[in-house]
Amino acid sequence: MTIRNLPPLLHPRSVALIGASERAGSLGAAVLDNILAGGFPGRIHAVNPHRIERAGVHWADSVGALPEAPDLAVVMTPAETVPTIIAELGERGNRCAVVLSAGITAGNGLRQAMLDAARPHLLRVVGPNCLGIAAPHARLDATFARTDAKAGRLALISQSGALVTAMLDWAGSRGIGFSGIVSAGDMADVDLGDLIDLFAVDPDTDAILLYVEGVANAAKFLTAASAAARGKPVIAIKAGRSAVAARAAFSHTGALAGSYDVYRAAFERAGIVMVDTLGELFDAAEMLCASRQADGDRLAIVTNGGGAGILAIDAMEQAGARPASFSVRTLAALDAALPPGWSHGNPVDVIGDAGPDRYVAAIRAVLGDEGADALLIMNCPTGTTDPSAIAAAAIAEVKAARAGGNGKPVLACWLGDCNADAVRGPMTAAAIPLFSTPDEAVRAFGYLVAARRARRALTDSPAATRETVRDVAEARQIIAGVRAGQRTTLTEVEAKALLEAYHIPTVPTRFADCVDAVGDACRSLAPPYAVKIVSPDISHKSDIGGVVLDLPDAAAAVEAARAMEAGVRQARPEATLLGFAVEQMCERPHAYEVIAGIATDPAFGPLLMVGAGGTAVEILADKALALPPVDHAQALALIGRTRIARLLQGYRNVPPADVDGLADVLDALSAITVDLPDIMELDINPLLVDADGVIALDARIRITQEPATASHLVLRPAPMEWATTLMTREGLPVFIRPVRADDEPLLADFFAHVSPEDLRFRFLTGLETVDHDRLAMMTRVDYRRTISFLAFDEAREAVVATAMLATDPDRTHAEVALTTRSDRKGKGISWVLFEHVLRYAAAERIGTVEAIECADHEAAIRMEREMGFTATADPGDPTMRIVRRILPMEAA
Repeated sequence: MTIRNLPPLLHPRSVALIGASERAGSLGAAVLDNILAGGFPGRIHAVNPHRIERAGVHWADSVGALPEAPDLAVVMTPAETVPTIIAELGERGNRCAVVLSAGITAGNGLRQAMLDAARPHLLRVVGPNCLGIAAPHARLDATFARTDAKAGRLALISQSGALVTAMLDWAGSRGIGFSGIVSAGDMADVDLGDLIDLFAVDPDTDAILLYVEGVANAAKFLTAASAAARGKPVIAIKAGRSAVAARAAFSHTGALAGSYDVYRAAFERAGIVMVDTLGELFDAAEMLCASRQADGDRLAIVTNGGGAGILAIDAMEQAGARPASFSVRTLAALDAALPPGWSHGNPVDVIGDAGPDRYVAAIRAVLGDEGADALLIMNCPTGTTDPSAIAAAAIAEVKAARAGGNGKPVLACWLGDCNADAVRGPMTAAAIPLFSTPDEAVRAFGYLVAARRARRALTDSPAATRETVRDVAEARQIIAGVRAGQRTTLTEVEAKALLEAYHIPTVPTRFADCVDAVGDACRSLAPPYAVKIVSPDISHKSDIGGVVLDLPDAAAAVEAARAMEAGVRQARPEATLLGFAVEQMCERPHAYEVIAGIATDPAFGPLLMVGAGGTAVEILADKALALPPVDHAQALALIGRTRIARLLQGYRNVPPADVDGLADVLDALSAITVDLPDIMELDINPLLVDADGVIALDARIRITQEPATASHLVLRPAPMEWATTLMTREGLPVFIRPVRADDEPLLADFFAHVSPEDLRFRFLTGLETVDHDRLAMMTRVDYRRTISFLAFDEAREAVVATAMLATDPDRTHAEVALTTRSDRKGKGISWVLFEHVLRYAAAERIGTVEAIECADHEAAIRMEREMGFTATADPGDPTMRIVRRILPMEAA
């Protein structure tokens, strides 16, 4: 489930407090007091065996005695009573409850009992063990926090109730408001993904703030976050950076904690902006409260202190911002208004004795410059000026600019006592966030920039698909052989064979099962040789003398193996020695040692990793992580995030290394994560990379104990198993495949061949050109929720029809839109494509598919009726028709 039955969290008409009380100091009294103090206009029911007499409150001695099914229930009773109460609420008709009660755990069985009680009624449960929820626009404060929340445009979702109270105290002093606050607690049912989906479609929410300790359903979380981030900034702080803190986070929420670096990689992939400290989260909240977005990263500064301006410039690089450059016209306006000693550039230093008039002139000139995307106004206290008067003048000028249509973000930094009511109050009222130091101000602007970049990365980042040539059957046979031998670790020879099945170049290697067989292994290789022990119990062979290099001939290789065997028997007598790997030495003196591989995170599943390799890999600690699957462009970007990438580019007389070949290796590893869910770990170290290409010298692979029955990927790959060739009724072959991120040029060409009338039917507007944003929505999709199918001509070069299927977050309902090229109509292409989409929807267990059609699109409505759809008039628009079909679940 996702948002089903969750809207009452934000807009309930009635609330029932189970365990409400009049006993001072009790949880039930605190929540009841907050609801009454907040002025909730709906019906309030208090449920307690003991009578409660409060104005505006209806008392019931039990859930069964409630006069109506409440929209929202808040449960605050002892843990052992909660499952029964949830069952009673469900029977009464309630479908959404917030459980504040603690002590409901998997260990005592109460968690599962509560979920079992809720399930027959589709009753959604927030919590347990949470602070509650607040919906300020509905004037609902169903928490036991001491500070109420003002109405605003920020949503806060937190796994910590204490952080909610801290945020409320901080926001209250700054006039920052919220569209909703949810303390998620232990997330027995409703989790972070559900709540992100809820706020993503909430019209009162402009941005979403997250406090994350752990994610229980990573796939749902990332799907929801990426959908939300396309339209609204999503800012998150992840608790548990250290191993000790991660364990504490797990014990607190019971959710999978995972590695902090993994969360950073996952957040980046989903378009979430990550902050590291609570102070940074506060700064982000203050900035987002005033401005949702910036059109760019160029920041202009007006200040009366040159040093403060320089500090702001210093902070820009880390914040991802750039100093704005002014036009000749702007500089001339500033020259005319400011003393000769002004800075003549950005920052605009209006000189220490500047009064309101000088600030106003500078602000007006800078805000009007097209080279500035945002403005930071700074004031340093002096003995000759009045900071509050300057603030008032600056506010008036900014308001005038906004009234004239200039909506550039404006922020302020009043050094010294900037918390004085004479400055902060008016600034807050004017939606100008105020900060105490230059770095705080610039960092806050950086969050707007980061949110914009995150959103653009979801739609504009380079995409390039390369088909990885692989022999999946051979790879699976290798894994089956290892498992048949009751092992979970592949030998080096087996690991290299698996890599070769995915066309990853490896150094020629032979297996010798004993010392005497080493000489035979050398015969098919060219000297010099390398000999390594093969043992499932020893990962780091060189640590115990298990690797000998540069052996000149077979005799030397045999002697090295004999000495190695004796040394291993002495150092690790318990280790199983299967034999030896004999390699042909690879002479690449100028190659870089890289590590590339696959790891498995408990929360986010398989991960791709690349970085500096060799024996000092742990010391160098140079690595970049990404969630698979990745395309070739994403693989190149991943390499670019490592420190060794700068060396790979070449320098002085050292030629560039084959970075494209290294990206090919990552492409292959990505394919392995898709094809072979049995693989838990895979390390290629070292992978040599130089101008001549790449080659794997050593590899280690570990598989699951039992055969994997399903993919562990949290990001769904393109379902290429749905690529097929179908025949129309007229006998015309049509190749159909799922869309890929790099298909935008194909679709752009397709829509260029669609008539204006068909464009109107497809987009329900008078649109003449299908722009990048619309094309990105069709090509850069999350396959868990959206898919476009492309139908190609006989040569498979041009798209002749396309269909897009988009589901709701619950994946129970989907909307389809289909378009056929104007010169390809009447050939049966639309029919076979639509049938293919319906088969896919049935396989995905989507219960209802509908299309929104113009009433005059008679051909489409006629075809859909023939396919079993029912057309009805749109009650909100008589010119539209809703065409709907229920798919039989047995077809799934």
